[in-house]
Amino acid sequence: MNIRSDDPSTPSMGETLRTTKAAGVEPNPHAASLFSRTHFSPLTRRIVFFNAFALLILIAGVLWVQSTGGGLVEERMAGIRDQAAIVGGALAEYTADSGRRRIDLPTAEPLLRQLVAPTRLRAQIFGTDGELLVDTRFLLARNVVTRDELPPPDSANPVIDFFRDTRTAIGEFYSRFLNFRPFTQLEPYFEAGQDGRVYHEVVSALGGEEASAVRVNELGKLVLSVAVPIERLATHYGVLMLTTESGDIDDILAEERAAIIRVSLIAFGALLLSSLYLAGFIAAPIRRLAAAADHVRRGRAGREAIPTFNDRADEIGELAESLAAMTKALYGRIDSIERFAADVAHELKNPLTSLKSAVEMLERARDNEARDRMVELVRNDVKRIDRLITDISDASRLDAELSRAHIDPVNLTRMLETTVEIYNGMELPRGVSVTFDSEPGTNAIVQGIAERLGQVFRNLIDNAISFSPDDGTVDVSVKIVGPIVRAIVADQGPGIPTADLERIFDRFFSSRPAEAEFGKNSGLGLAIARQIMFSHGGRIWADNQRNEQGKKCGARFIVELPLSRRGP
Repeated sequence: MNIRSDDPSTPSMGETLRTTKAAGVEPNPHAASLFSRTHFSPLTRRIVFFNAFALLILIAGVLWVQSTGGGLVEERMAGIRDQAAIVGGALAEYTADSGRRRIDLPTAEPLLRQLVAPTRLRAQIFGTDGELLVDTRFLLARNVVTRDELPPPDSANPVIDFFRDTRTAIGEFYSRFLNFRPFTQLEPYFEAGQDGRVYHEVVSALGGEEASAVRVNELGKLVLSVAVPIERLATHYGVLMLTTESGDIDDILAEERAAIIRVSLIAFGALLLSSLYLAGFIAAPIRRLAAAADHVRRGRAGREAIPTFNDRADEIGELAESLAAMTKALYGRIDSIERFAADVAHELKNPLTSLKSAVEMLERARDNEARDRMVELVRNDVKRIDRLITDISDASRLDAELSRAHIDPVNLTRMLETTVEIYNGMELPRGVSVTFDSEPGTNAIVQGIAERLGQVFRNLIDNAISFSPDDGTVDVSVKIVGPIVRAIVADQGPGIPTADLERIFDRFFSSRPAEAEFGKNSGLGLAIARQIMFSHGGRIWADNQRNEQGKKCGARFIVELPLSRRGP
């Protein structure tokens, strides 16, 4: 019988050969650079960059919307219109000289000063010909007491001058930044002098219509103006124009923008810290895993342990667990390589030693009978070596074939029934027969490779036939047990020693009956069968049949495979 102790960590023959070839792979320069990277790995930089980019887009959008100040400008403009209407009405009521159809300036100036001073607006009165009559900028300046201040003493210290100039430049840049208006086209503000008709809103007001304008001065600050006609009893006396004086809207916008910038800096700092934490939470474990895997690949640190991160219940924890399991399986396969090499050397050395002895004795044989015995021994040893090489070659190709083959639905019931019919059509040794039994009307469908599944059952039936007594019977049966398909191959032979129930699946283990043909079995058949079953997600094991008295009355092999569906 053939054997191999097979579990998920035991490598196949093909994997063993491939692992041997992979032993001379040169170190990967990219992997070797893991230990030369800075703390800010590419993953860390990407996390920080994309988080910061998204925040900057949000901040830029807020600043752009805020920089236009659309709502604030409209609200402020509406207030100026209301004030212009009130002041214009008061001027028309109390200062209009109906006889000369003009504004009485001695009366208008104190009234205008009293009405406009609290509003922090600049008021200008233009005559019917557009000539400037009154400007509160100069009117209110008469009441302002100025205090002369001595200029600061000249500094001869270049360091102090440098810092003062730098502070001035930074302040100017900051001011311009706060007043920056992207994608906004406004007409420039200018002083008209004595002719107010250069302002289109004044021209409209001279025509009897209220008008307004939004301009920007040389400092980048907004200047709002509203012009209204001064009329009483359908008589036109002039134009009143109210103008924002000191960029008050820009001051409000600048304060809002400064607050946004302060909040944005705090948000950016929080984002940077959270990004670094997140990158460390993700990138650092991955780098540790990569470094450990690189040590394993290069084999420079013995059997390197992969960190498992048992405290993490996330994808990185699963990755670490998978890598640790993969590394454990890899070390198991490395151990299997050593065992396989020793097994192959031992199995090939025995027939070679016998062959060498037979050749030496053949040279010393004195009669034909002795020569014939030695030639027969040589023939048997060559046959055994050929069988070993054939089975080893088949086992080495098996793993690669199983990984590349296409999985199809296989009617296991029909396949076993056909296999038994083929055996019954052959002339079996010692009058042995093969029977088949299954649940009536039910076909068990599994997913697999039909040729390899057939190989497993042919091997089991051949083993059963070889151990069957004269006129014995090999029983093949299949039935569905819940979500699995169970197939059994039983014989009526002497059974299997209890100690060998698992050993028979070891490589090169063989315990054949005396009458078995020499060199026909290599001890790999059952090992290959278990490998095929494992690759199909199934299992195979052996036990003994016992009669009513508890005595062994034959061996049986049980195969279980996942059920795909029940056929008709």
